[in-house]
Amino acid sequence: MPGVKVRENDSYEVAIRRFKKQVEKAGVLSEVRRREFYEKPSVRRKKKSLAARKRLLKRERSRG
Repeated sequence: MPGVKVRENDSYEVAIRRFKKQVEKAGVLSEVRRREFYEKPSVRRKKKSLAARKRLLKRERSRG
């Protein structure tokens, strides 16, 4: 879990910037969006399959 200790010489803006960077790196917001609504396992599998297919097509296009 991201957390920032504000040093004596740091400004509020610097602490917020460091916290945002840590949250982004940890993937907290994407996890929240993913868990916002319940997704049936079948829908989850379908999305995963579509994403894999997209990646494959994109990789093939970039090669040739």
